[in-house]
Amino acid sequence: MEKVYIVDAIRTPGTKRGKGGFKDTRSDELISFLLKEVMKRQDKIDKKIVDDVTIGCAFPESEQGLNLGRVAVQLAGFPDSVPGFTINRFCSSGLESIAITAFKIKAGGLSIGIGGGVESMTNVPMGGNVIRPNPEASDKNPEIYVSMGITAENVAKRYDISRKDQDEFSVLSHQKAANATKNKLFKEIIPTPANKYTLQENGTYKKETFIVEDDDGVREDTTFEGLSKLRPVFSASGSVTAGNSSQMTDGAGVAILASETKVKELGLKPIAEFVDYVAVGCAADEMGVGPSVAIPALLKRNKLDIKDIGLFELNEAFASQALYCQRKLGIDMDKINIHGGAIALGHPLGCTGAKLTATLITNLEETKKEIGVVSMCIGGGMGAAGLIKKI
Repeated sequence: MEKVYIVDAIRTPGTKRGKGGFKDTRSDELISFLLKEVMKRQDKIDKKIVDDVTIGCAFPESEQGLNLGRVAVQLAGFPDSVPGFTINRFCSSGLESIAITAFKIKAGGLSIGIGGGVESMTNVPMGGNVIRPNPEASDKNPEIYVSMGITAENVAKRYDISRKDQDEFSVLSHQKAANATKNKLFKEIIPTPANKYTLQENGTYKKETFIVEDDDGVREDTTFEGLSKLRPVFSASGSVTAGNSSQMTDGAGVAILASETKVKELGLKPIAEFVDYVAVGCAADEMGVGPSVAIPALLKRNKLDIKDIGLFELNEAFASQALYCQRKLGIDMDKINIHGGAIALGHPLGCTGAKLTATLITNLEETKKEIGVVSMCIGGGMGAAGLIKKI
C-alpha cells in the first residue's frame, strides 16, 4: 500500500459555546470557509481533482445537518463532481474522517481527499435537540447513556485521581495555552470570519462580520485557589468541576491528504505522513480510559513503544481521565499537550480530532520531534489514536 501524506492541516480558533466569537456563526459557514482556505493555500491542487471530502460531526442535525459534508463542499465552491459526506464517532469524528480518507488512499480508492470536522455546540446542544434513549436499553444497561461527567467521576473514584491533582492539571493547561497564545505558537490557526447581529433603532438586526484570531476560552489568570473553590457539577460528593472539565466550544479543522504518487506528480510539499489509526472499545461508564487502551493497540501494531513517541495530543475531556491515561501509560507529562489542551482551549466534539491533528503537526515542527500520537476518549465507551510522522 502507498504511503499517505498530509499536505496541509489547519483549524479555526475555538470559541466558547453561547458567548464566544462564533456564537452567531453557523457550522456550515465555519467548515466551508476552512475548505476554501486550505485550497487557496495549496494552489497546485485544483478543486476538481479532489476525490472526496469527509467531515466529522458529533451531532449532525439542525444547522449542521442535511449531510453537512456535502453541503460544505458545495458552499466552498467545489465543482458538483466532488462528493462529500458526514461521519460520526462522537469525540473522535474529526480524526476518524482523516483516517477514513487515509485508509481509502492506502487502498487505492482515492488519490487526494480532505478530512475534517466541525461542531457548533452553541447551535446544537450536547446530546442533540431531542434526546430519546431506548427505554428498554436504559433499564437493562443504563451505562450506554450515562452522562460524560459521571464517567469522569467514575474514573476519578475508581482510580484515585484526587481533586487536587485534577485542579493542578487544569491550571497547567491554561498556563501553557496562555503562553502559546501570547507567543503565537498556534500556527495552524487561520483567522476566521464570524457573524454578529446588532439591533438597529428600527427594531431589526443588522448582520455584521468580524475576524476571530485566537482561541477565546483561555484564562491566563486561572489559579489553583480559584479552581479549588468551584463546586462539583455532576455529583455532590464528587471532584469533577467546570474548571477541571473541557470547555464546550465551537470550531472546525481540516486536512488535505494525498498518495505518495500524487504528491510526486503534482510536486506537493507534505508536512507529515499519516501512518495509522485505531479505535478500541472500553466500558461505557468509564469512557475516559479509552486512550489507555487505544494508544497501546496503535503502538503494538506499528512495533513502537511509548518512549518512541515524541509528542502526544491527548484530548482533555476531563482532567481525571487525562491524568489516568497519562499515569496508566507512563507518558512523560512534558510530552503531553505542550501548549495546553481542551480544558483551556475547548473541545468542539466533532472537530476535535481534526483540530488536534493540525496542532500536533505544528508542535512536532516546533520541537523538531519526529513521531506524534493524537488520542481521545469517546462517548459510549471507546478510545481512538492516530499515528503521525513529521516530514
